[in-house]
Amino acid sequence: MDIIHLLPDSVANQIAAGEVVQRPASVVKELMENAIDAGASTVDVIVEDAGRTSIQVIDDGKGMSGQDARMAFERHATSKIRKAEDLYSLHTMGFRGEALPSIAAVAQVRLLTRTIDSELGTDLSIEGSQIVSQEPCSCPVGANFQVRNLFYNIPARRKFLKSNQTELNNIIQEFERIALVNPTVAFSFSHNGEVMTKLPSSNLRQRIVNVFGKKLNEQLLSVDVDTTLARITGFVGKPETARKKNTNQFFFVNGRYMRHPYFHKAVLEAYAHLIPEGEQIPYFLYFEVDPSNIDVNIHPTKTEIKFENDSAIWQILVAAIKDSLGKFNAVPTIDFDVEGRPDIPAFDFRSATEVHAPHVQVDNNYNPFRTSEGNSRKHVPVNWEQLYADIEKADSISEPVTEAQPEQKPDLFAGDAPGGMEMSTCHFQYRGQYILTPVQTGLMLVDQHRAHVRILYDRFLSQMQGHSSSSQGLLFPEILQLPPSDATLFQNMTDELVSLGFDIESLGGGSFSVNGVPSDLKGANPVAVLTQMVETAKEKETGVENELQHRIALVMARNASIVAGQVLTNQEMESLLGDLFQCQNPNLTPTGKIIVSVLEHSQIEKMFGH
Repeated sequence: MDIIHLLPDSVANQIAAGEVVQRPASVVKELMENAIDAGASTVDVIVEDAGRTSIQVIDDGKGMSGQDARMAFERHATSKIRKAEDLYSLHTMGFRGEALPSIAAVAQVRLLTRTIDSELGTDLSIEGSQIVSQEPCSCPVGANFQVRNLFYNIPARRKFLKSNQTELNNIIQEFERIALVNPTVAFSFSHNGEVMTKLPSSNLRQRIVNVFGKKLNEQLLSVDVDTTLARITGFVGKPETARKKNTNQFFFVNGRYMRHPYFHKAVLEAYAHLIPEGEQIPYFLYFEVDPSNIDVNIHPTKTEIKFENDSAIWQILVAAIKDSLGKFNAVPTIDFDVEGRPDIPAFDFRSATEVHAPHVQVDNNYNPFRTSEGNSRKHVPVNWEQLYADIEKADSISEPVTEAQPEQKPDLFAGDAPGGMEMSTCHFQYRGQYILTPVQTGLMLVDQHRAHVRILYDRFLSQMQGHSSSSQGLLFPEILQLPPSDATLFQNMTDELVSLGFDIESLGGGSFSVNGVPSDLKGANPVAVLTQMVETAKEKETGVENELQHRIALVMARNASIVAGQVLTNQEMESLLGDLFQCQNPNLTPTGKIIVSVLEHSQIEKMFGH
């Protein structure tokens, strides 16, 4: 009995859809690329419920006839290529003929389309690869694709879609990639009836700025090199724009977005010794190469591109970026300016409990070579005895700490330290970073910045979980401008931000007015803090039960905490330690770093050979 048979087209299309249509963002990508291939000058994307309910892509391209509209949904039907050799001379986004049949296999699709030379258009409806109806209609020139109920006939695939926020971010990511490589095309994106972004036709630099914000305009350096192998244009960020995560990095080849780890290393090579190791730089780089020298037919998503001369192009890329860095004097110079940096605290014998920065007076008339009798050959300074006065005074002081502070047990800290240790009420700072306190078992060292982060983190987390918080209004509201993907994420954070004491008003189009901030935030820049929150919220999961609240509290704590090098009085150190040991976990920061360490008596005695 024969057991091998052909699969029905509907089943084959569903199998193909597993690679081509992985999520709603895949549908948006394929339909937008088709619009670009059709010569559209305007493309509108309208999404409902992050693509679960509806995805609509409207363009003013050349449109299709009734016959072409029907054929477009047949498997491997395409107008882009005719023979195998055409795969090596591609000038279009699509060419496989799999996208539309794959979409129609897992969704309910309606297409309205008309060509410029036709008075009537075509209204075509397909469900699960089956044509439901086709009739003439009145519609504008171009194409209007509406995809409803994605994966309605594959419940398992629909169930494994991520949250609406995640799926929406993926859609916006695909939208941005196509918008960045087609600056002369006007785009708009709407979600649930709200226009999230509207991009007019522009040049490349303006398109990048329109997508990612005006601030980026000052941070970009132009790249332009033309060789026989490739032409590379675009922009890279200045070295000071480097950061560890969430940087905007885009490669495009012949108008197509691509991932290329090898060329990414070339960019980092050009920035060697200019940015800290492990940090990333933003870049928008566009490659123009002979289509016969690349292979885009590696994967249905077409984001993996194979170059015939990748090692040579690697060298060209490194040289081009280094040339741009040198041309714009982007190489950093040695900076000896210490203005604004924290003073290093010093111990003053006149006040055993007070730690402060030394005050230096300069005598402009002082000459160390002037003698009392005018005889320069002896090189004897005037009043040389005074040079030793402070040393003799210091030698005469013994046990200044115990004399300045009466012996008593602290009321605030007794039994609060780790292991029930009792601490002295006299504390010292070491290099403005560590608080040193004698305890029963030895000498306790506390990282003051980490301690304050732990205290504030617990406080902010408590406020977001329903406890009261105070707010301070701003005299002049600050404006926060975010790209569409970040704006949707930020809107989901507003409840937690309000509970912390922020007063935020949406102005539309990714703009938000910050009218008030938490009183604990002190003098920190609220726009910078909120931007950090968004960037942190985009990172990978950390396994905390309430992920968003944890990340917001952590960013707030880091920005509001005292810094390493900040001088503290004995009373401030005492208050800080008291608050620390009232926390549930005073030994570790929220990210697991050590806060408290004890140098025991036995270790100290061993160092001195006792």
